[in-house]
Amino acid sequence: MANLLTAIRLILVIPVTWGLADSSIIPGQVLLLLIFVAIATDYLDGIVARANQTASEKGQLFDHGTDFLFVTSGLAGCAYAGLINPALPAVIVIAFAQYVLDSYYLHQQRDLKMSFLGRWNGIFYFAPLMIIACSRLGLGQDVSDVLEYVTALVAWILLASTILSIFDRAIAPKNRPEP
Repeated sequence: MANLLTAIRLILVIPVTWGLADSSIIPGQVLLLLIFVAIATDYLDGIVARANQTASEKGQLFDHGTDFLFVTSGLAGCAYAGLINPALPAVIVIAFAQYVLDSYYLHQQRDLKMSFLGRWNGIFYFAPLMIIACSRLGLGQDVSDVLEYVTALVAWILLASTILSIFDRAIAPKNRPEP
């Protein structure tokens, strides 16, 4: 059941990305609903897996990989539309690759090793997607303009925090006491 919830989010990657890239493809209300569904499935899949005692390393990788695809693709759609700096999705690709490689090869773990900043970045990557969807609800041009400005600002903050996260993860092994 948990993997089904994650799969729903995976299926939403393409329509949400297209909807963010071109406002004429999906109405704002539908786009907002699809993003809410994605967030709800992200919230619930781990709860369901733990409640059913089906949580696993592969399930965690499926969940985090799907989150990565969803937000990075959505943010790439926003960048294509000229709403955010295109560096953000590119830097997220680097951060996620580092997260996976660091977890499995540097720490030689069977599951992903989250960092504090990386976890919060992962949560807040959904924010620009939500704000853009809200800007397309037909609340007036002034509201849309303000929300698009806020989106660009949030994206710059996320770019900075993602770069910080990459550096934090890179120096973390040097700061760990040796056994």
